[in-house]
Amino acid sequence: MDYANILVSADLGERAPDRIRVAAGLARRFGAALTGAAAHTVPAPILVRDVCDAIEQEDRNKAQIHAILEQARTSFERAAGDGVRTDWCSEFGDATTHLVQQARAADLVVVSRRGPGDEDPGPLGVEPGPILMDGGRPILVVPPGTASLKGARIVVAWKDSPEARRAVSAALPFIRAADQVFVATAGSGVRDGSAEDVARHLGRHGAKVTAHRLQSSDDDGSEILRFALLQDADLIVMGAYGRSRLREWMFGGVTRDILDRSPICSLMCH
Repeated sequence: MDYANILVSADLGERAPDRIRVAAGLARRFGAALTGAAAHTVPAPILVRDVCDAIEQEDRNKAQIHAILEQARTSFERAAGDGVRTDWCSEFGDATTHLVQQARAADLVVVSRRGPGDEDPGPLGVEPGPILMDGGRPILVVPPGTASLKGARIVVAWKDSPEARRAVSAALPFIRAADQVFVATAGSGVRDGSAEDVARHLGRHGAKVTAHRLQSSDDDGSEILRFALLQDADLIVMGAYGRSRLREWMFGGVTRDILDRSPICSLMCH
């Protein structure tokens, strides 16, 4: 596959400019358009005296939210810089719902990591989990302090599952251009030979690739992160696993580890 349109969440948090720079750099590299998206709900009128007062309050609230969205647009355009085709999509509504809807016209969605202790970007911000599980598109999770991504050394965290297969296919533009790709498996439930099969497949795409079986442990997420850091990787590619419970997504251990604390960009698919 190729990337024709990259979608990035735009908010007013401190990490938004770096996230947008990552997305813009990828758009330039792959010749893609870059779409910024933001949404904010309009507060309901309160303590209204009559219908006219309610209408006036609603108009004022809409004007205030419109100003916030325009501020986000200005920040998006400034961070995107020159040399990339940009588009902007904003609306009055829930930020997560809006980004999921806009993902229908994107090949890749770029969001920030939101683990414990990470910045709360405010009402325009989104959690990566719901976008990953409901958006139907691969997402790139960007950790704090990252403003560019080459994808020079890639770790494919392999598990023989539909999610991992989709992630590998979604990452092919990165994999073909990488200096080195490591297909790594962890855990006792991995079928023998599957990592080697994937490595051969990626080699047919021109990748410089090797297969690795990691030591099994009670914390496969930490094992994958340790391996990626040892290999000086700048991108992890993996499937994402979870289930819905009471309208919230509950994630598997490795997925949660990467979403919460990976210091490396992660391309994930559900």
